[in-house]
Amino acid sequence: MIEVEGFVCKAFAMVQVETTKLRRDPTEILSRAIQPALWMLLFGQVMSRSRVINTGSLRYLDFMAPGILAQSVLFTSIFYGLSAIWEKDLGILQKYLVSPAPRSALVAGKALSAGIRGLIQSVFVYVLSVILGVHLNWHPLDLLGGLLAILMGAAFFSTFSLIIACIVKSRERFMGIGQVMTMPLFFASNAIYPIAMMPPWLKTVSHLNPLTYQVDMLRSTMIVGGTNNYPIGLDLLVLVVATIAAILIAARLYPGLAQ
Repeated sequence: MIEVEGFVCKAFAMVQVETTKLRRDPTEILSRAIQPALWMLLFGQVMSRSRVINTGSLRYLDFMAPGILAQSVLFTSIFYGLSAIWEKDLGILQKYLVSPAPRSALVAGKALSAGIRGLIQSVFVYVLSVILGVHLNWHPLDLLGGLLAILMGAAFFSTFSLIIACIVKSRERFMGIGQVMTMPLFFASNAIYPIAMMPPWLKTVSHLNPLTYQVDMLRSTMIVGGTNNYPIGLDLLVLVVATIAAILIAARLYPGLAQ
């Protein structure tokens, strides 16, 4: 019990460090809000009028809103590892590593802080959705499910980003890989079109993509009458297992980033 309490305390200490950075410079969150606004205001409005994509009983904008929220979380989290490279260059990472905190607690703290950023990001998408008339579901349990989907999705992709940072170890290589990965992850999911529309090979990729399960969980909890391809329990299980696995891998690689 003491070890668990110590792990939690050390993880939340890292969360406090990361959220302090955010309070001192909130411009990153504000700038990240521009992209989902453009997608919903431009792409969403145009595709709603075209009626090319069959979304069943849902309006296209209702179908799209959870996907854009997941996209916003993805694009914010996937570059999270860049801060670890900056910490290495500034000598901060070495100070973390000589502390008695377990490496897994440091990584888990970073993942949780990314989840908090994702929750803040979701406020912008929800406000925009209200303005555009998206039929949002305000049931407390569904809101809780949506928050869990955002938190776990952000935690996974930020930790995945940290794994990449630990491997490449330089800002230039990391930025190149991050930019290459974001759009395939986004388009190989059910964020802006149903899985049923995909060719067979892309369906297979989509089933292996954690973003698909995050979007699926958000769509079934965020939207009134929202549909889902998988049970919510499976969505959450995939996100939790993927996040834990990513944290364990990142914890093993994290000390090597300082070398």
